[in-house]
Amino acid sequence: MPAIAETLAEWAYGFEPDADDLALARRSLLDTVAVTLAGRGHPVSALAAELPDAARWAAVGHVLDFDDLHIESTTHISVVIVPAVLAAGGDARAYLAGAGVMARLGTLLGWSHYAAGWHATCTAGAPAAAVAAGVAWGLTPQQLATAMALAVPGAGGVQAAFGTHSKSLQVGFAAEAGVRAARLARAGATADPRAVDAWLKLVGAEATDEPTMPARPAVPGGLAIKIFPCCYAMQRPVAALRTARELTGSTQDFTPSDVTAVHVTTPAATVHPLIHDRPDTGLEGKFSLPYAVATALLDGFPGFGAFTDDAVRRPEARRLMAAVTTERTEGGAGLLDGEVDLTVTLDDGRVLRSSLAHPPGSPERPPTDAELAEKFAACGSDVPALLKDMTWESARALLLAELPGKAPA
Repeated sequence: MPAIAETLAEWAYGFEPDADDLALARRSLLDTVAVTLAGRGHPVSALAAELPDAARWAAVGHVLDFDDLHIESTTHISVVIVPAVLAAGGDARAYLAGAGVMARLGTLLGWSHYAAGWHATCTAGAPAAAVAAGVAWGLTPQQLATAMALAVPGAGGVQAAFGTHSKSLQVGFAAEAGVRAARLARAGATADPRAVDAWLKLVGAEATDEPTMPARPAVPGGLAIKIFPCCYAMQRPVAALRTARELTGSTQDFTPSDVTAVHVTTPAATVHPLIHDRPDTGLEGKFSLPYAVATALLDGFPGFGAFTDDAVRRPEARRLMAAVTTERTEGGAGLLDGEVDLTVTLDDGRVLRSSLAHPPGSPERPPTDAELAEKFAACGSDVPALLKDMTWESARALLLAELPGKAPA
């Protein structure tokens, strides 16, 4: 039986995209570049300035937690694969090959791997980035499998990093590990592709025989686009609470100060990454269910301003977070399993209720052109113009100009 890396390498080498695949690749390119440009002023941008291109772009692209997500594997595919492809001078086909391997590898790792505390974006991302860069450089199937094996030492990352600079930086490290591995494989470095099989078992993969996902499309299940700049596990509660406000007929029917209690019922798996019940910083606020409630009530449409340190520390935000109770039901193996149910109690005795299964931007509710345009505009006043007529080549030049690296001191 061939090694898993060999199976995936053969798939990536021979994959020919269709029109739908190419449309997904283009949307992923624009979305990833937009959120990366939005991160230009974040402190992580300065911290990452000395990192190689792929690491720098991936870290800055992920720090705002506004990048896309593959639900089935719980991985942020594009923020790893787009930088790897651009660093290697690749195109849409290289992106789709790397994204497809990341989706399949992440699905092999399974929910139990993520639930154990691994950051699957990093673990699945490093070998997949090796494939993306390798396809861009025209590596053979054997070289691609070797590159995946060479990337195994860089395939690590943990959820304990969530809410700190380390989360986005470790995503950058994964992207660069893949590019470095592909470069070594191109230069003739050797590795046993079975190292990937051994690694899968060591990190508790649910399936370690061979990928069983369909050969098409490139990314089975598609990609979820974030509407709010925070962890994907917060997208549904925020959207559900906004719906609850709309159920009153007018947002003027009550104010946040009228809210005395909010009860959230949801499968435990859907809020697994939300590890900060009482956040104190903007980054921690991106991983907090109570703050999802507070910002949805206070800000209506939570944008970048809702995830600053000052915003999280607002007295009214603190009060609302303390008013949230959460009931985590058993079962579930993904961020969009089941539904989220919210009950909002007001000081006049009124009770508002809302349930939601699929938030806007999810594969079941793809973003509209208007929603994408609004998101791109929110990423910076110059971003829509910069994205116009963008190609993979021009994207690389843009990131080099907007996020230049510097030589280590």
